[in-house]
Amino acid sequence: MGSKRVAAIDCGTNSIRLLVADLDQATGAETELERRMLIVRLGQGVDATGRFADEALARTFAACDEYAQVIASYGASELRFVATSATRDASNREEFFAGVRSRLGVDPEVISGDEEASLSFRGATQALADSAADHATPYLVVDIGGGSTEFVLGGESVLAARSVDVGCVRMTERHLRTDPPTLEQITAARRDIDAAIDLAAQTVDLAKAKTLVGVAGSVTTLGAIALGLTEYDRSRVHLSAIPVETVRRTAGDLLAMSHDQRAAIPVIHPGRVDVIAAGGLILAQIMDRLGLPEMIVSEHDILDGIAYSLLG
Repeated sequence: MGSKRVAAIDCGTNSIRLLVADLDQATGAETELERRMLIVRLGQGVDATGRFADEALARTFAACDEYAQVIASYGASELRFVATSATRDASNREEFFAGVRSRLGVDPEVISGDEEASLSFRGATQALADSAADHATPYLVVDIGGGSTEFVLGGESVLAARSVDVGCVRMTERHLRTDPPTLEQITAARRDIDAAIDLAAQTVDLAKAKTLVGVAGSVTTLGAIALGLTEYDRSRVHLSAIPVETVRRTAGDLLAMSHDQRAAIPVIHPGRVDVIAAGGLILAQIMDRLGLPEMIVSEHDILDGIAYSLLG
């Protein structure tokens, strides 16, 4: 059957990411050709205003122009553009749709939280299945985004999933307003996060999880910090095991730092400096609730799941 060259775009609250890959049509095996990420902060202010800011749209459209050139250079036969949390909440999303359509020739798909969870699960667990390590199932895949967090439980397929409205951008804008945040602000954020975990637990039986798999930028960045890397190395971060005690300590350290101190950590992308502490807090709260000894970090996530979906 040969391979199929596809392009996938994941446009979230904080970043827009591109994957161009060849997929084996018989086995689904992925050969990555290009993977890019740009911080555009599309969700800037959406939690407070309910609409996309003009400057956020401009940043996102500039990224789309860049990605259109990359996709054309590889000759991908099919493109899927998925938009997640921020786009579900924005009143002026038609302006966003028109801008993407004119640049990339496809309509953005504003997927539900359940489909977002399913795509994240497929992307993350394909990598686990292909690895030599033996990880117990069911997996719980946790995808911490800018505006929302997805909880997905499953083995060979998804058993249960829930998307909740806590993410690193949303929690930073809503609660962590000073630099560094006050104890009162951190406590308020924890209450929000714990309430969201309670909501997720109504649908997803968290107690059944045997292996926690963390995906997306906040998690992979925390993994790189926990590993003590002096420069970001995807090959070392991917499928690394991070103990819960290390996650707690790292999250606490980030919350105690100023913006300039976080910016001095070389593995933190400049676009994540102001929101990574909230991402760490969300992850630490989740791990405390689960009671599992460690988290497996996956560099494969919803972006890979979007690519796989183009095989049908």
